[in-house]
Amino acid sequence: DLQFAVQYNLKNAKDYLFNNRSTDTAVMSAAETAIREVVGKNKLDDLLQKGLQDTSERMQIILDSYKAGVKIISVSMQSAQPPEQVQEAFEDVNRANQDNQRQINEGQAYANDVIPKARGTASRLLAESAGYKLKIESEAKGNASRFDQILTQYNNAPEVTRQRLFLDAQEQILSSVSKIVVDQKAGNSMMYLPLDKLIGATGNVPSQQSQSMQSLNPQTAVPDSSVDRTRDAFRSRDRETR
Repeated sequence: DLQFAVQYNLKNAKDYLFNNRSTDTAVMSAAETAIREVVGKNKLDDLLQKGLQDTSERMQIILDSYKAGVKIISVSMQSAQPPEQVQEAFEDVNRANQDNQRQINEGQAYANDVIPKARGTASRLLAESAGYKLKIESEAKGNASRFDQILTQYNNAPEVTRQRLFLDAQEQILSSVSKIVVDQKAGNSMMYLPLDKLIGATGNVPSQQSQSMQSLNPQTAVPDSSVDRTRDAFRSRDRETR
């Protein structure tokens, strides 16, 4: 079941009036002929999706052969229904096509969102890697230059350079560890000391010393009443002398 509408204008009034007994009937017949030809050459699902694309050209060729004096503007399909026996199958096909188009649109939207982010991340990683490369190369060149300078000094004074390197290494190592100095000349060389407790006790020595100083030197607070009595005695003596 196929319904369609044809729009046309007069191209030649003389041909429209005198060359055919009923030009409107000729237009209808040409439309039916063209549509049968288009429907016969195409599949039904293609017609339902694409419509009557080539019908207007075919109708114009037929009407020009009739010298009908009309110009076809458009042929639009109003409705198209498949046979009842296959109606449900065609509806399933239409739903599948709609789902397919929806998934295509969602995939395109996801690609439009992810691809720019991925390109930005790639550009950032390239910039970071270039900066890291420049940093490593600069550090390597600096270390190589320093080694060349040390080698030159070592060739000039091996013993002094060796001693200097040893002292620098000891300074770097000892500056980051806790140290306890023991004078072995003052006692036995074999000493067993709780080093971990000594190290932990060093942090409490200042606080203990401050507490002991406070206990040895307590502040003597003078009561306010005794101060007032002393002040009154001095005032009375001053009056008597006057």
